[in-house]
Amino acid sequence: MNVTFPPLQARNLNGRTFNLPTDLGGRYAVLLIAFQRWHQDLVDGWFPFLDQLLALYPELRAYELPMIGGAYSLARPFIDGGMAASIGDPAVRERTLTIYTDVRRAMAALAIRSNETITLLLVDRSGTIFWREEGAFQAERAAGLERTCAALLV
Repeated sequence: MNVTFPPLQARNLNGRTFNLPTDLGGRYAVLLIAFQRWHQDLVDGWFPFLDQLLALYPELRAYELPMIGGAYSLARPFIDGGMAASIGDPAVRERTLTIYTDVRRAMAALAIRSNETITLLLVDRSGTIFWREEGAFQAERAAGLERTCAALLV
């Protein structure tokens, strides 16, 4: 499957605009794409592992990408403001990039089969996808990301 991350505009919860994937920090980034409010628990479940990986590889970054239907873009200040107010850690607000778009089109472009769980991607700034997984943290899933990072970030 030859899928690349498409150009999408995002804004972090500190108000900075990003043109994805080119504005991502580091050489590589783990993107945790969430579609529903309850997906936050799934995203949070990955971060103890990701924090260790980020400490090991200084050229790696991780971002949470809540993907929200474009029809809600007029409510962005309210939605993003509510998310930002509930997150006390400025580093978490910095890495949380909301995307207001045609969710079905973005899912199709990324070959995401379902919005019932989160999708994780390891990408570079050109949009090349090196690893993909979906769902809650599990050691077996994380091992694939760990092996891919070890191969890329030598």
